[in-house]
Amino acid sequence: MLEKEYYDKTDEIIASHGRTQKDLIPIIQEIQEEYRYLPPELLSYVAGKLNIPESQAYSVATFYENFSFEPKGKYLIKVCDGTACHVRKSIPILEALYSELGLFKGKQTTEDMLFTLETVSCLGACGLAPVLTVNDKVYPAMTPEKAIDLVRELRGV
Repeated sequence: MLEKEYYDKTDEIIASHGRTQKDLIPIIQEIQEEYRYLPPELLSYVAGKLNIPESQAYSVATFYENFSFEPKGKYLIKVCDGTACHVRKSIPILEALYSELGLFKGKQTTEDMLFTLETVSCLGACGLAPVLTVNDKVYPAMTPEKAIDLVRELRGV
């Protein structure tokens, strides 16, 4: 069970959007923006408040890839592996980050909840490849060494 503050904030979000079925996506988008993930308890809560079946709310949330039921770290790192980035060696960058952060494909978030590492198909910055983002800030022309330096800088090391 989540703390009361989560439900109070969700009530504010619902009030700002409305209580109809068409408001579901904007509501859960804002909840995810607030908490960096979509707590399943809040999705159920929203379904009840909108008077829609939980199964329908879960169907919507699981259909769209950008919704996550897993908590994200303070720094969300997205490594592009689209064609331009892949050709310009994005995989060694990803591997260096996995190693530096002690992560692997089945484990995307560090124990201290500081970093989450994801791959994406395209970040729309092909001319700057290889690219990664940290909390949506673009870092162009990356190398494994630059990526490790960036992580260490974010850690304050």
